[in-house]
Amino acid sequence: MSFEVINPATGEKEGEFPAWEDARIDQALEQAAEVAPQWRALTISERCELMRGVAKVLRDNKEQYAALITREMGKLINEARGELEKCAWVCEYYADKAPEFLHDEPIESDAGKSYVAYQPLGTVLAVMPWNFPFWQVFRFAAPALCAGNTGLLKHASNVPQCAQAIEAIFREAGFPDGVFTTLMIRASQVQKVIEDPRVQAVTLTGSEPAGRQVAAVAGSVLKKSVLELGGSDAFVVLEDADLDEAVKSAVASRFLNAGQSCIAAKRFIVVDAIAEDFVARFKAGVESLQPGDPLDENTSLAPMARSDLREELHKQVVDSLAAGAVNVTGCDLYEDMPGAYYKASILDQVGPGMRAYSEELFGPVAIVIRARDEADALRIANDTTFGLGGNVWTRDSDRGERLARQLDCGCAFVNSFVKSDPRLPFGGIKLSGYGRELSHHGIHEFVNAKTVWIK
Repeated sequence: MSFEVINPATGEKEGEFPAWEDARIDQALEQAAEVAPQWRALTISERCELMRGVAKVLRDNKEQYAALITREMGKLINEARGELEKCAWVCEYYADKAPEFLHDEPIESDAGKSYVAYQPLGTVLAVMPWNFPFWQVFRFAAPALCAGNTGLLKHASNVPQCAQAIEAIFREAGFPDGVFTTLMIRASQVQKVIEDPRVQAVTLTGSEPAGRQVAAVAGSVLKKSVLELGGSDAFVVLEDADLDEAVKSAVASRFLNAGQSCIAAKRFIVVDAIAEDFVARFKAGVESLQPGDPLDENTSLAPMARSDLREELHKQVVDSLAAGAVNVTGCDLYEDMPGAYYKASILDQVGPGMRAYSEELFGPVAIVIRARDEADALRIANDTTFGLGGNVWTRDSDRGERLARQLDCGCAFVNSFVKSDPRLPFGGIKLSGYGRELSHHGIHEFVNAKTVWIK
């Protein structure tokens, strides 16, 4: 078995890497287990200083890593640079904040002294996706490693070079061997790693089916898990919204990373009073996007990461059109371009019974659902099995806040599209998963909150 690197912009094979056999996996697990006591024994300040060095390596080599991301999964080069800057930020954030977040917490009781001590769990397996091949990993690794855990990475099969580069970054920053290790394994090998007694917890960012499988395995061996799964974020536009700003953000949110983001705005829920105006403006903005070489800074629409993902998306679009959705623009492949490009698209008049209404469309396709009024918009926004993020657009910020509090999701934004921020907790509810990443909430996911009571 091997991992192939196919350039999404050209369709050409750029590399091949062998998958590990069981003996090599066992060696990595043993190394992580052996180094864990040494890593845990360092002071948190020492661990955080090493994490600060990771940020420096990322920044010093940003152009090299950005080009690697773009060649391997197709992201626009400027977006790849932005992803790396964010990775450096999260490393510096936890280097600064981890000592505060993990400080012993005094609690008054009948003891002479009692407190909560936050101690590492051990080795954590991270099963990560391809769409943000650096950010998703560092979002996990920065807090987990600062807390004193060791990390194992099972990355997506189409980004093996990014996976190997991330391990090399930790080594270059001075982390002991085994504190962070990339496992070159297939999805079929993940279960045995989770079940291994040298692994104490698992975190996954990925699809709902993958989340169910990982949660079932982790539950069967009573190990902590955190899941960040899919989303179909509502983008609610009320009649008093600033349409210029709303449309600008709608295009940015939906088509960032060729629409391949769990927190991208996907369902544009627009009240009837301004629906026609919004759709006309949105169409103009979407049609201004230019496909091309993602390494060219003038390109504004990247290819999708893989051709099979493009075919799956197109089938959802075709089925929705057959069920009564209206093609505003796009809704087709580029027949005259190599690679995995899909036209920037808008489906209007989407309603219940259509695949676009109930499923996540993971690519450059926006769906418009029309609502009678605010109450109807809220009903539609919450009429989904997902619960990751959502946003509300209105000139009345108090009105927006009231509506945001009623959205069934883990992240609600008013007059901005949803984005992750190291300072704020990130995660979802319902079929979008459980647990939180980032902020102090994230670093507490993989520690033992231990009560210490002294007479």
